Amino acid sequence: MLHFLINRLMLLVPVFFGVTLVAFGFIRVLPGDPVEVLAGERGVSPEKHAEILAQLGFDKPLWQQYFSYLGDILQGDLGVSIITNRPVIEEFFELFPATVELATCAIIFALIIGIPAGIIAATKRGTWVDQGIMGLSLTGYSMPIFWWGLLLIILFSNTLGWTPVSGRLSFIFEVDHVTGFMLIDTLLSDEQGSFWSALHHLILPSVVLGTIPLAVIARQTRSAMLEVLSEDYVRTARAKGLSPFRVIAIHALRNALITVVTVIGLQVALLLAGAILTETIFGWPGIGKWIIFSVFSRDYYAVQGGLLLIAVCVMIVNLIVDLLYGFINPRILQQRNKT
Repeated sequence: MLHFLINRLMLLVPVFFGVTLVAFGFIRVLPGDPVEVLAGERGVSPEKHAEILAQLGFDKPLWQQYFSYLGDILQGDLGVSIITNRPVIEEFFELFPATVELATCAIIFALIIGIPAGIIAATKRGTWVDQGIMGLSLTGYSMPIFWWGLLLIILFSNTLGWTPVSGRLSFIFEVDHVTGFMLIDTLLSDEQGSFWSALHHLILPSVVLGTIPLAVIARQTRSAMLEVLSEDYVRTARAKGLSPFRVIAIHALRNALITVVTVIGLQVALLLAGAILTETIFGWPGIGKWIIFSVFSRDYYAVQGGLLLIAVCVMIVNLIVDLLYGFINPRILQQRNKT
């Protein structure tokens, strides 16, 4: 396990440097000037414009800017936001709990429905149940997030009035941000009903963000289960007279989980990307909304730092997924260590 972990960490090094290059170049290929954004309608003289560019370090050649940026990163400095004049890493971790909370609820929603749906579809292969589940999963995968989110807002918020339109908590509650996770902070507070308000605000964004992962997990679970159910050891388990539940849950599902865990790891990474649209639609004060604002504001340091930190989170999730293989099936690690 230790040897495998070291190999994986070594592979992450070039990926990390590649991410820094992408994060650095992304904001600079976009049209616009951060100085003009800061000046607004007032504008600045050419002399003042050059002076501000020099203060920000944007007057240097791009290769010098990149290596300066890389050196700051290796020292743990992601820069200061041009717009708010606050450290980027401080802003990121202030907003990050909101995105993690939303992504966690979305993946839980996807898992609770997606895995059982995939198992049922596999065991009912070729029936109307299988076709119905796969049809619904294809529909969920095909729907754009912004359209699906607006549709649910119109139906459940505006028409039925069951859920809030935006935000994380009703304005009638005042809760101290101890952890940044609203569900935890409301439980720690003395505000009666604040937890249910926070949970109420999470429902629609979680459903919208979790719909595509749910569809992918259901389809991949079905595919993995169909492959495993045709194996000899499954037929042997059935021939021994084991109950259908034991055959599916103990023998088949455990081996099918290898594929499912891989998909879940990829979906967690995609959730962070999908959160940008979801947070914008629902006014969710998380990383996605912050990055969108930073892009439009040409806040170079915020965009660079935000993209880099999100990429690091994705790399950590993928590393955890690789390590989970060893707990599900230790033979996988043994084979990888030999190679």
